[in-house]
Amino acid sequence: MLVFKASEKLKMHLNSKAQKIGLVPTMGGLHRGHSTLIKKACCDNDVVVVSIYVNPTQFNDLNDLKKYPFDITSDKSFLSQFSKNVIIYNPGHDEMYPSGIKSKSYDFGSIALHMEGKFRPGHFNGVATVIEKLFKEIRPNNAYFGEKDYQQTQIIKALNRSLNLDVKIISCPTEREDDGLAISTRNKFLNSRQRSAAKKIYYALQELKVKKTKKFDVMKGFFINTVELSEDLKVEYFYIASIDNLIPVEKFHKHKKYRIFIAVLAGNTRLIDNEEIKFN
Repeated sequence: MLVFKASEKLKMHLNSKAQKIGLVPTMGGLHRGHSTLIKKACCDNDVVVVSIYVNPTQFNDLNDLKKYPFDITSDKSFLSQFSKNVIIYNPGHDEMYPSGIKSKSYDFGSIALHMEGKFRPGHFNGVATVIEKLFKEIRPNNAYFGEKDYQQTQIIKALNRSLNLDVKIISCPTEREDDGLAISTRNKFLNSRQRSAAKKIYYALQELKVKKTKKFDVMKGFFINTVELSEDLKVEYFYIASIDNLIPVEKFHKHKKYRIFIAVLAGNTRLIDNEEIKFN
């Protein structure tokens, strides 16, 4: 499997023949959620670039950055199951931030103001800085993202439009464990009690989707009470937002589309999820 650390060599390789290019940006710690994206990309494209870069500017907590699991040998082994047309791009900081590790500043409007944008200031600037660089250097036809990070994907779509990068953004459904917990690299930090308790997150989300109420306070209260029955879990936020602009609302209309967005702390591990919800 080819591994590139320098963008110039990667670009020379990609430009050596006409081909449709897919990109799956990751921070490593690859798991079954990534495999769904990579499989889809392999079906759609002639060559797939899996970027592996732990981006420091999208971390708000230095300790979180330090403990983030990065093992390029393990990731290479994980990727060996896929098509021989998968290429790894594993740049260093000097490649991604040649002028020093500092993110650009963007204005994404309302879609960046709430949920993760509120609780992780600067996070989306860090994400967008790296995605912009990857899109401009690799020039993929298609790029793949998971719906677990729904707000992030909307940010990337806005970035793509505003800079006319001409990449087709493809989002794939959230991959889940058998008990519904959204698959995440950070799940490995959960101890056995926290992991058992975490299944309540998906249970509560599904219950909200079938409850016959439009009262936001009732829905929020149900979610918090259900999840926090376990002393191992603490709800950080609960929002219901219009998918048009990701502005949280507390009153709902029948013909509009909404998503529930949540963040839950299991000890020091932060779990996020979201689900579409319809109001009749």
